[in-house]
Amino acid sequence: MREPTADGVLLVDKPAGLTSHDVVDRARRVLSTRRIDHAGTLDPFATGLLILLVNRATRLLPFLDSEPKVYLATIRFGLRTTTDDLEGEPMVEAPAPEQAVVERGISTLTGHLLQRPPAFSAKSVAGVRAYSAARRGKPMALEPVGVTVHEWRILRRHAEDLEVEIHCSAGTYVRALARDLGEICGSAAHLAALRRLRSGRFDVAQAATLEKLQSSDFQLLPMTSAVAQLPQQGLDDLDAKRVTHGQNVAAQIGGELVALCHQDALLAVAVRDGESFRPKVVLRDA
Repeated sequence: MREPTADGVLLVDKPAGLTSHDVVDRARRVLSTRRIDHAGTLDPFATGLLILLVNRATRLLPFLDSEPKVYLATIRFGLRTTTDDLEGEPMVEAPAPEQAVVERGISTLTGHLLQRPPAFSAKSVAGVRAYSAARRGKPMALEPVGVTVHEWRILRRHAEDLEVEIHCSAGTYVRALARDLGEICGSAAHLAALRRLRSGRFDVAQAATLEKLQSSDFQLLPMTSAVAQLPQQGLDDLDAKRVTHGQNVAAQIGGELVALCHQDALLAVAVRDGESFRPKVVLRDA
């Protein structure tokens, strides 16, 4: 009889041509469990870090979705597409801008921004996905969303292609940054390539390729790694039992949101409730 798959975090380097859900399906077959979810969708043409949460770790998804991201992106000037990336139909053509104009445009797109999501996105209005409406030829008027672009690093410019490293908040559409950079520069642009390098404290260098995943050559990280940004309070046996039953425990450390651990294993994520912590997500069955 096969041993039950452990709870934990699995980092995968997604190749181009697969959806994030395709990767999840392959991981489910390898690990023989249906309880796998991913944090932060990557478009099929994109590559790089995909964080998979296995078994009880799926309960930690809300704490990973908000982590900042780092991307390697290629922005191609001269053409805007319907999807704002290389998979869309041509919309607008324009001459590529001079590099000095591009650099001024980048400074405008740095910091706190109100970003209009792409027409072909998973945003939902009245229960209808934006991409569904766009495919029917009736794109939605999507409300701008607040995002933060911490930094652009220009790596190289070759003809129409600009290669950059972008540090941004969760929820930022790099496709939309490419689109907006083209517009700000008086040109047109789309996203020609995208690779996620980091998400929070996780780096793509730690991730397994699909080949390694399928040959079981990978490491399942402990659930504590998913919430390493949170203050951590250790529990004795009695408090651990209280927490598994959803009961409060005395707060011994500061913080509004904390990780409660027992014998070095994550037991729960808890919120402050006066002088105690109230379990919000419990990772061990009572």
